Amino acid sequence: MGEVVIRRFVPGDRDWLVARHAALYTRDEGFDGSFGVLVGEVVDAFVADHDPACETGWIAEADGERLGSIFCVRLDPRTAKLRLFFLEPERRGQGLGRRLLDTCTDFARASGYSAMVLWTHESHRAAGRLYARSGWHLEATRPVHSFGVDNVEQHWTRDL
Repeated sequence: MGEVVIRRFVPGDRDWLVARHAALYTRDEGFDGSFGVLVGEVVDAFVADHDPACETGWIAEADGERLGSIFCVRLDPRTAKLRLFFLEPERRGQGLGRRLLDTCTDFARASGYSAMVLWTHESHRAAGRLYARSGWHLEATRPVHSFGVDNVEQHWTRDL
């Protein structure tokens, strides 16, 4: 596979992004169809109403093949929210996740945010290790039943 580039998300990425999130989380986490619906709603809201000065998304790609995504959106004037972060399984553990996370964090800092937050599940252990190594702090956990399965939500934060 050729050189990996990280480019800006475009609306033409929408269907792939929703389908891959839904397929991978169904296969790997046992999530039901409501997860794909949520991802679609998040992406559609972003496409319809994001402020490109302080919100954007990126797609990792090599030889025209999409490999992953990450988004930075505004939670409030000082806080950015990381969303839609994932990598295709065969691309994990090679430093690409760190590149995507750094791209998002650098953008948030340059956009004037002083903090970032994210929401994930405890089952995403590799992502949790990456967040911890990258200066994020696990602020809260709580057991939930969401997307058809029992899980533990995690809320992470970091100062910029």
